[in-house]
Amino acid sequence: MTATAPPAHDRTGPSDERLLRTSPWKKLLGRPELGSVVGAAAVFLFFSVVADTFLRASSLSTVLYAASTIGIMAVPVALLMIGGEFDLSAGVLMTSSALISSMFSYQMTANVLVGALVSLLVTLAIGAFNGVMLVRTKLPSFIITLGTFLMLTGMNLGFTKLVSGTVSTRTIADMEGFPAARNVFASFTVGGVEVKTTILWWIALVALATWILLRTRFGNWIFAVGGGAGAARAVGVPVARTKILLYMGVAFCAWISGQHLLFSFDVVQSGEGVGNELIYIIAAVIGGCLITGGYGSAIGSAVGALIFGMTSKGIVYAEWNPDWFKFFLGAMLLLATLLNAWVRKRAEATT
Repeated sequence: MTATAPPAHDRTGPSDERLLRTSPWKKLLGRPELGSVVGAAAVFLFFSVVADTFLRASSLSTVLYAASTIGIMAVPVALLMIGGEFDLSAGVLMTSSALISSMFSYQMTANVLVGALVSLLVTLAIGAFNGVMLVRTKLPSFIITLGTFLMLTGMNLGFTKLVSGTVSTRTIADMEGFPAARNVFASFTVGGVEVKTTILWWIALVALATWILLRTRFGNWIFAVGGGAGAARAVGVPVARTKILLYMGVAFCAWISGQHLLFSFDVVQSGEGVGNELIYIIAAVIGGCLITGGYGSAIGSAVGALIFGMTSKGIVYAEWNPDWFKFFLGAMLLLATLLNAWVRKRAEATT
């Protein structure tokens, strides 16, 4: 009597779905920044055609600089939006950071680097305040940060007039440590060429944020919290700590931007920064972040900032009326949102 061997598994049949390979096309459609990259290419080609000076090296460097000043803040704002929250105080917090650094250094006749350190501590404390208030009160981040926005706007003006007697700080260009701080936060010269340090800060922050989102546990927490705080808490994600750290991240980048503002011009106007918070949010949304949270990327925010830089300077190089700038910005926001929604639908349809 002979035994019949059991039939071998058909190697040509369908395998475990967990082992299925995803096609490059599906991976591409799944990237949050795909729509913004397409939009950036279209904006670049458009201004290359309509503006004769757009492709000059000096023009492109100006575009990069403009994009970097927005991009530094768009990165943490994007992470915060992925985590499901907003920060309407980001623009004036940048100005607060510059004012604190300048006034402390001037009044205490201290090295400006000491003033910058004091400013960092205060700015991080304000960011932590936003986060703690959010998680303790359970109020929407819109209300919490709108309140912080109004308080900081009043404090910026009130303290500046109280200390200096005017709406701007006094110059600190002749104080100890200013040249070194200028090299770190504003610009430095290499071989006779001026390099804007905001571009380097921007690149470093995008790389760091991308690594955090894609390669760390904290990045998983950010996506989980943005996808649903209740579900994230149920599986052990420290929701409160994650949100507080995200707000402190926004504060840290506001400090960098504030020091750039101070050490580029050596004086600060107390009313600056109002309205910039919307620009940061727009850059993040154009870059693929969802208003509802749980989706987006740091690279997308960088592309969104680049689109902003190309548009703001492209209009100038094309010699158009700059009064139309916000119209184009609003149109780009709507188009980018629609394109991102279409890309997400196609990605979900192919999975």
